[in-house]
Amino acid sequence: MNKPFDKIKLHGFNNLTKSLSFSIYDICYAKTEQQRKEYIEYIDEQYSADRLTDILGEVVDIIGANILNVARQDYDPQGASVTILISEEPVDEQSFDSEETPGPLPESVVAHLDKSHICVHTYPESHPHDGICTFRADIEVSTCGIISPLKALNFLIHSLESDVVTIDYRVRGFTRDVNGVKHYIDHAINSIQNYMTDDTKELYQMMDVNVYQENLFHTKMMLKETDLNTYLFGVTTDELEESEQEEIRERLNREIQEIFYGRNLPEA
Repeated sequence: MNKPFDKIKLHGFNNLTKSLSFSIYDICYAKTEQQRKEYIEYIDEQYSADRLTDILGEVVDIIGANILNVARQDYDPQGASVTILISEEPVDEQSFDSEETPGPLPESVVAHLDKSHICVHTYPESHPHDGICTFRADIEVSTCGIISPLKALNFLIHSLESDVVTIDYRVRGFTRDVNGVKHYIDHAINSIQNYMTDDTKELYQMMDVNVYQENLFHTKMMLKETDLNTYLFGVTTDELEESEQEEIRERLNREIQEIFYGRNLPEA
């Protein structure tokens, strides 16, 4: 296990780059071709470049950073991207916390980012035959300095509903102390899971793949239990026969399992 880090007296600026990137997948079932088209239209409206800019702008405001520049784009036929360059506000030493603990919930987020960026890209799509629709949002928070973007993770997970989440965290580069000694990480970390609240851990099945010597951490999350109605678009379970409900559950479960494990399952 990593030992806690003593406070390092640095020579100049902290040059470490800390990058948190994750993909969030939301899966649903749309029975007809028209419903699948309406699902794509719904996602494009809900997650347009303008709305994503507003969402990320709120995140930037909540974590106490300043927006320097915004680039955004809606794509044809679907999808959108937003990138925001950020500069830090002065860091309150009492509010800075490098402990390997969950960050605050959306109602109470207080954090700071150094010179960095936040970006999001969306990828809505649908299966041509079996009614499965999948929406993926890729988000990256990258900082330079003493602040770890992991403190924003708890807020982001609680702000976006998701069935599968894959998370990567990496510390790159090095910084020097006053004696000229290089430091390749400046905070203790054993698992990304330690930055999540207990309620999140109860909701999701989780799996880690960590390469400690490379300061590279990876966590996969898959929702444990769900109500079929939350997966249906344009229809409810009341309108479906029990046999059809079971077939849809099998299709949804297969899609979730394949995304979580990153490979296609053999046909039954």
